[in-house]
Amino acid sequence: MSPRYRTGAHQAGTVIAIVADVMALILGLWILMYLLDANRANDFVQFVHDVARWLAGWSHDLFTFDEEWARVVAGYGLAAVVYLFVGHAIANRVHRH
Repeated sequence: MSPRYRTGAHQAGTVIAIVADVMALILGLWILMYLLDANRANDFVQFVHDVARWLAGWSHDLFTFDEEWARVVAGYGLAAVVYLFVGHAIANRVHRH
């Protein structure tokens, strides 16, 4: 393989990993804001919540714990872990080829 092709694949893999990291960071930030009882009237908090809700649409309220904080941590945390795992697996696969 030519060095030019490898550089492009390396850059694509890096971008994929960074996107996965940012998605997990947003989800983790929302979990932290929820646990610290952040002011939901704040525009930034509302933005983070909206984006996290969209990212975790498939895992939000997946678990039915009695405590709401446990549902938030499990639902949004699962999404963050899946995005990290899948994103980095794809990035590593792209780096190899």
